[in-house]
Amino acid sequence: MRDESPSANFVASRRASGNVCTLTTEDTRTSTNSTSSMQVLLRRLYNGGFNHLKRTSSLLCKAPRAVSHPSLTRSCSVAAAKLSAEDTTKSPELSDAQHKPSPSHPQHQQHHFYHTDAAQDSHMSAYKDFAKANDEYVANFGDKGNLPLPPSKKLLIITCMDARINPYFHLGIKEGEAHIVRNAGGIAKEALRSVVISQRLLGTREIAIFHHTGCGMVTFDTPQLRDIVKESAPGDADIAQAVDGIDFLEFKHLEESVKEDVKFLQENPLVLPGTKITGWVYEVETGKIRLVA
Repeated sequence: MRDESPSANFVASRRASGNVCTLTTEDTRTSTNSTSSMQVLLRRLYNGGFNHLKRTSSLLCKAPRAVSHPSLTRSCSVAAAKLSAEDTTKSPELSDAQHKPSPSHPQHQQHHFYHTDAAQDSHMSAYKDFAKANDEYVANFGDKGNLPLPPSKKLLIITCMDARINPYFHLGIKEGEAHIVRNAGGIAKEALRSVVISQRLLGTREIAIFHHTGCGMVTFDTPQLRDIVKESAPGDADIAQAVDGIDFLEFKHLEESVKEDVKFLQENPLVLPGTKITGWVYEVETGKIRLVA
């Protein structure tokens, strides 16, 4: 990521205008420090996933960001404030180290984020790579077009949408062998519609549920996320009503969540009798899997 921070940094002073901070110039920190903060932030998020979000709230304030829409800016500010508050409550030793005031950085001051069109475009242009990547895939497509519709292993896998997870590789599965259903957390309840279609119409008779370490689903609860969405659009009754109708199905204990999902499917009358159901944990740190249910 390119460092878009200016040579003279800015300190944000809070103003009573919703959740948006306004900026006043002060030469308090060098762009080198901003770059270093961003590198540390990216490394933490890559290695540990959402579990590190609470520990990186102060880095979010230091690092240059590319958020330009006002509602997105408010949403990010609110989320960072909530995570920072949780740091203070749950990790006082971490909070003291991160938020200790200094003469040049009074406690009431807070850094905000800078936006440029170029930086924003770099975050919203992944689609431009699709055609070239697809050309390479097509060149080696072979006879996959002749694969039958039902999966040959009669297997359905439920796993998380986490970008670090590739079940085809870590389970040795090839195209045509299994159905793979992905959602936030790999939640069986949300996958039930696909389970019914897979079993009743396409012949699967085995289900494997995978949750994983470093999952974002353990970092929030439904009321918190509803508040974040509502605060991004103050006074919008349609958004409030819509988000209040969603249960985000978060969980707090990794292995217990796997066991609960296995039990949910075992007891669900829509799942065919005799279906083999197993529950697993995938370790994002090592790539290893382990059977827990």
